[in-house]
Amino acid sequence: MRPAAAAAGQGPYATEPESAPNGEGSDFAVLARRITASGLMTRRPGYYGARTGGLAVCYAGTWVAFVLLGHTWWQLVTAGVLGVMFAQVALVAHDIAHRQVFRLRRPSEAAGRIAGNLCVGMSYGWWQDKHTRHHANPNHEDLDPDVVPYILVWSQDQARAARGLPRRLGARQAYWFFPLLALEGMNLHVAGVRALFRPACKQRALEAVLLGLHIAGYAAALLLVLPPVQALVFLAVHQAVFGVYMGCTFAPNHKGMPTLTGDDRPDFLRRQVLTSRNVRGGRLTDLVLGGLNYQIEHHLFPSMPTPHLRRAQPIVKAYCAELGIQYTESGLVTSYAQALRHLHHAGAPLRRRPAPETAP
Repeated sequence: MRPAAAAAGQGPYATEPESAPNGEGSDFAVLARRITASGLMTRRPGYYGARTGGLAVCYAGTWVAFVLLGHTWWQLVTAGVLGVMFAQVALVAHDIAHRQVFRLRRPSEAAGRIAGNLCVGMSYGWWQDKHTRHHANPNHEDLDPDVVPYILVWSQDQARAARGLPRRLGARQAYWFFPLLALEGMNLHVAGVRALFRPACKQRALEAVLLGLHIAGYAAALLLVLPPVQALVFLAVHQAVFGVYMGCTFAPNHKGMPTLTGDDRPDFLRRQVLTSRNVRGGRLTDLVLGGLNYQIEHHLFPSMPTPHLRRAQPIVKAYCAELGIQYTESGLVTSYAQALRHLHHAGAPLRRRPAPETAP
């Protein structure tokens, strides 16, 4: 555990009880019964039908506008809109992967691959495996793939052990964070293709065909409608908007929250609540962030339909207050500031110059 307010042997992980009073089961079991009794785990086919239908119209309409506009620099506006569409489709694929839309595995995987592989060009199978491991152990440096020091370092221990690119960027990584997000869209595409060559890849042929159709269709559309230079600029703008949007959607959720290492294994309720942050906002925030602004509720109940997260929030918050568990929420801008401060703090060892040697 590496929060400033939770030193070794102290803080909420060490002091909170592991089970509920009066023999009612674990703390989470009590909360789960309250949530279930409120009807918030019931599926919402009407909501998802309207959401996916409306998004499909907007997605297809953007491509139609692209073809009709033809050879013009106004296509950069189309590129930006398409970046937003890709991110929104990816958010729907996220809900599908969590069985919020379909109860059964087969329709979930079929719809997820259509949304992820075919429409976005991101491997659904690769992302689902990665995201499942994240949900099981959020912010655990040894177990959560989202805090692996691939390009950035997420703790001072990682900074001290960093080599290569993380070591070069780590000292000033807070300043690099948002510029690097412009590359995240391309990184998602590349990671999905690379996953096809790994032995653990499931449904390899189907994943490869759908990714291949996306790449071929995307490249053909750009080269048939735009001259080469405009096509390259369109690609850069589109992928940058997509990457920044995706990064800004997920960054407020856990970055800057307590991290775990080694045998740090609080119970499920505390593991999910104490490592997550909610983002305050209204319906527009819900729409833009795809409901992930209720990150605590989502991590506790991943299969809860997105429109129910807002209603679950006061129940979860009140229960955490009842048990004395810290429940963190902040505004959107504040959450980004907290994430950037954490990145700057994590890179501190790389900013310290070694003391000069003294003559004997």
